[in-house]
Amino acid sequence: MADIFDVIADATRRELLQHLRDAAGADGPGELSVGELVERMDATQPTVSKHLKVLREHGLVHAREEGQHRYYSIDTAPLETIEDWIIPFLADEDEYAFAGPTSPVFAAWADADLEQAGSTVGRRAAEASHQARQALTGAQERLHDVQERLHDVQEKVSRRLPWRRGDS
Repeated sequence: MADIFDVIADATRRELLQHLRDAAGADGPGELSVGELVERMDATQPTVSKHLKVLREHGLVHAREEGQHRYYSIDTAPLETIEDWIIPFLADEDEYAFAGPTSPVFAAWADADLEQAGSTVGRRAAEASHQARQALTGAQERLHDVQERLHDVQEKVSRRLPWRRGDS
């Protein structure tokens, strides 16, 4: 299975995501049909469908079927994982600079290089956000597994019980 970075590395798939993102920002339903996507791109219908399949398999788009048509919409959740990973590499030291008092007295009291502290805070915040999302995703996966096991047990128990409607 391809890595999500491999998926978004393809220019055609990035263009599809851009068109779907633009549609999501419009006042409409936020989805486009395969035909609409073909019209907006310099690609054939089989090419667009092939790339949409890859995007769908990696959770970047959702498909809704209506008759013989499929309508696609973007799902940005997998892209948030990439954002969490990449933010520490892109954090501009000045962007996260400490915004507090900068008087010599305060700097001496804090005993810290404010510029370096701001950069560290920004990077730590991005890392903490990434770790929190990973922990939440892991907890959701474990909860889903427990729910599936509970459902299986409930089915086994209900099959073994001799009770029927009307029996007391």
